[in-house]
Amino acid sequence: MMEGEATMRSRDAQRQPNIPKGNCQREEAVNPQGTGGVPSALPAQEAKQPREETYDLMEKVVERGNMTEAYKRVMANKGAAGIDGMGLESLRPYLKEEWSRIKQELLEGTYRPQPVRRVEIPKPQGGTRKLGIPTVVDRLIQQALNQILMPIFDPDFSTNSYGFRPGKIAHQAVKKAKEYIADGYRWVVDMDLAQFFDRVNHDILMARVARKVKDKRILKLIREYLKAGVMLNGIRVKSEEGTPQGGPLSPLLANIILDDLDKALESRGHRFCRYADDCNVYVRSRRAGQRVMEGMAKFLEGRLKLQVNWEKSAVDRPWNRKFLGFSFTWHKAAKIRLAPQTVKRVKEKIRQFTGRSRSIAMEDRLDTLNQYLKGWMGYFRLIDTPSVLKELDEWLRRRLRMCLLKQWKRPKTRRRNLVALGIPEEWACNISGSRKGYWRLALTPQMNKALGLAYWREQGLVSLVETYQSHRQPA
Repeated sequence: MMEGEATMRSRDAQRQPNIPKGNCQREEAVNPQGTGGVPSALPAQEAKQPREETYDLMEKVVERGNMTEAYKRVMANKGAAGIDGMGLESLRPYLKEEWSRIKQELLEGTYRPQPVRRVEIPKPQGGTRKLGIPTVVDRLIQQALNQILMPIFDPDFSTNSYGFRPGKIAHQAVKKAKEYIADGYRWVVDMDLAQFFDRVNHDILMARVARKVKDKRILKLIREYLKAGVMLNGIRVKSEEGTPQGGPLSPLLANIILDDLDKALESRGHRFCRYADDCNVYVRSRRAGQRVMEGMAKFLEGRLKLQVNWEKSAVDRPWNRKFLGFSFTWHKAAKIRLAPQTVKRVKEKIRQFTGRSRSIAMEDRLDTLNQYLKGWMGYFRLIDTPSVLKELDEWLRRRLRMCLLKQWKRPKTRRRNLVALGIPEEWACNISGSRKGYWRLALTPQMNKALGLAYWREQGLVSLVETYQSHRQPA
């Protein structure tokens, strides 16, 4: 017995060469085909994840309850059709006929997603943002995947990451940035990534997914979504890099790859806020900011193979930069304000709704305006400087007065309508006979009196100031 045991130990020693600790470098690459060569997790990470959470995930993805929840969310989010032209209204009948086949393909690892439909939308700062619209079936599967993967990855994400996470919103990031500024960190490293979603390296991303996901079918399916390609003019163009912005899975994948940046910043004790690819680091001096900028750029371009947009990145005072549409004041106790670009953008939108040449009934015009203003104010209610809202309200009412003057056209019609609104005959004649332009007349005392705040309130126009005050009142 003793000799047998000694012999077995000797054989084990021969099979297990003695490798010094810390001398083994980990290769972070995943087989481009998606199924083979997936790196195993570090021992500590492996211990955290029970087997059923890492090896048998596909069964959880296609489970009836998970798919039902995914279906509800896809229907609630609405969205356009993909390259197959199938709308949301056709999804349920299609699943009744095809779900058993799709489920079997997912379980066997043979499912192949369709290419996305390319849509380009204008960016506020100029240029276009490329969106990839998956088919409704692929959106459903991605949503089901997201619901299973999110609980696995999200708990280990940084507390400074606020984008597309349960219980996290943009307002929290802005409030945290305000705290940093008030604490004396009055310089910001504003890092912008060039076409982030289009430049994500597939191998680097999949290596990070594989740290926690051991189900090769899941890894293969994610890889298939990454390389599904885009349909352009009837021709399928393969994707060698990037994750299509527009699918339910893309935000989670973005957080997974940028979590390495978060961890690097945290290890150095930096104070930062990140929302998707929008990251601001707050420091005490310009010199410190320049050092941080150099380190971040080296990490992003060298380690993650992403590209920094140097034209839009800067080390500057927070009140000279914008963050998620907001900016800050220079006061010691910083206040949140609207970024100048945000004010410009909302004015451009209002101009579209209040164009003189746009032939539309005033009632319909106000309905469209109200819907937009309520949603806009719901997001920007966070500001501490409402004076800009008063200016926007006054400017909007002037735009609407201009529209009415254009609608009235004839001097006789203008005079009659102004008198009906309570303006003295002499004043009404001055306005109706004036040769001034519509925009200039809209600011005259006569028009202000006839079509002032009280008039537009009766017409049902939303007031930004009043909406802001209602949001700020304690519940």
